[in-house]
Amino acid sequence: MSQNNIRSVKASEIDLKEKVVAIKRVAKVVKGGRRFSFSAIVVVGNGNGVVGYGLGKANEVTDAITKGIDDAKKNLVQVPIIKGTVPHESIGKFGGGFVLLKPAAPGTGVIAGGAMRAVLESAGVHNVLAKSKGSSNPHNAVKATFDALTNMRDPLSVAKDRGVSLSKVFNG
Repeated sequence: MSQNNIRSVKASEIDLKEKVVAIKRVAKVVKGGRRFSFSAIVVVGNGNGVVGYGLGKANEVTDAITKGIDDAKKNLVQVPIIKGTVPHESIGKFGGGFVLLKPAAPGTGVIAGGAMRAVLESAGVHNVLAKSKGSSNPHNAVKATFDALTNMRDPLSVAKDRGVSLSKVFNG
């Protein structure tokens, strides 16, 4: 992830909604047999450009989800959203997962699968074309989607970085 345009957000300042992306039962083999515990990946967001994800592990499902929510609130970032869609095309990578995000016209909806859909809806993106390639593992898909979103730049920051006016960014 590029660190130049990531803006952290405090969880206490905003109203967040949680979405559980995946819950897995994992087993540890011990002398007496298998010991089961649960792993949950959770996405939180305010539906207006702030989103975060977290992983929780515990012996009970509810405890794992609660830990995941707490972890997600510690990892919130602000992502640029323009007219309900992403500002430009972006590719995100994490592990074996690759994600492509493309802006879409109003009325298109969120064309994305499973884990990507949860992240994009929590962020407040209403129209986007997305494709997941490679690993469909929810952990990799969520982290690759975050990589794609955090690499996005809004026109205002591009104009400021280049030292030109906003109209010059669009007209070249």
